[in-house]
Amino acid sequence: MIVFLGGVTSSGSEEAAGGKFQRLQIQPGYKRGGTTMKFSDRILGIQQEPLRAGGIEILQVNMGYRCNMACRHCHTGAGPGRSEEMDKETIDTVLGAMIEADIDTLDITGGAPELNPHFRYLVREAGGIGRHVIVRTNLTIFFEEGMEDLPEFYADNAVEVVASLPYYSEKDVNRVRGSGTFQKSIKALEKLNSLGYANGSPEKRLNLVYNPAGAFVAPSQETLEEDYRKELGRRYGVSFDRLYVFVNMPIGRFRDYLIGSSTFEKYIEELMAAFNPVTLTGVMCGHLINVGWDGTLYDCDFNQMLGLRVDGACPGHIKDFDRARLAVRKITVDEHCYGCTAGQGST
Repeated sequence: MIVFLGGVTSSGSEEAAGGKFQRLQIQPGYKRGGTTMKFSDRILGIQQEPLRAGGIEILQVNMGYRCNMACRHCHTGAGPGRSEEMDKETIDTVLGAMIEADIDTLDITGGAPELNPHFRYLVREAGGIGRHVIVRTNLTIFFEEGMEDLPEFYADNAVEVVASLPYYSEKDVNRVRGSGTFQKSIKALEKLNSLGYANGSPEKRLNLVYNPAGAFVAPSQETLEEDYRKELGRRYGVSFDRLYVFVNMPIGRFRDYLIGSSTFEKYIEELMAAFNPVTLTGVMCGHLINVGWDGTLYDCDFNQMLGLRVDGACPGHIKDFDRARLAVRKITVDEHCYGCTAGQGST
């Protein structure tokens, strides 16, 4: 039986009780096809030890949960009504940790990270100390008041852009993200292309992110990338560097959708059945540390949403950052981790 632990949220709500979403749990002894379904047991059965980090290449920073959108598949439950945001003191601590720990890459996410009033300060300062900066954007933020110059800001600061575009079909994107969002996204991509993004320059990389439009495991990344490149180029003259494929996590707003459509257990079982041990070497948590808006440390952004902090043997806040200990830490796992290891995995 699949059960939940944690506070209860109402369907469609922007914020979970206590600021964290429910955890998915499998009752001890639950089996399907003769295989124990707990994720931690599945890992132990493969490699005889818990999942561990293999170093820290990236510091991923969540600037807060405020967003100009409220997408159906959002794992953070982000939206216009959220108030959590990283303050400047914590941002300065992040920058100091990157210098002290000699971490080369800063991955900025949200919400819509651009809405944090200190966002541009972080980007400039990180670039000023020679760090490679990645920003995860929803593209439609470019059309909000005061954000119109974001494409130029990104180009001027050699920011690698990772842009969410759930599909190359207008109908499918608008269904997930709201009416008119697809055309805004296309215009934003055209603007980035006009500034030299996706022209082969390592300083102007433009990557897209695909999320399934429903309760199913994503198809092959290689096949999807070929389709995206063909359709976006043919219809709109848009180009990009890479396509990343992410499975929708059964947490946040997508979890509410699954429960409302009575497909939750079926989806979880599909993720479990699609488990691929090969993906374990490439899961994101093995090579990054995630920093919450308040400075708390997590193995990934999904764990952040569930309140699952880094292993208790490690420092739990950015002000106490210790690369040596965190780089070999035991990864905190739970049943939602099946999402990153299903099919080709979310790498």
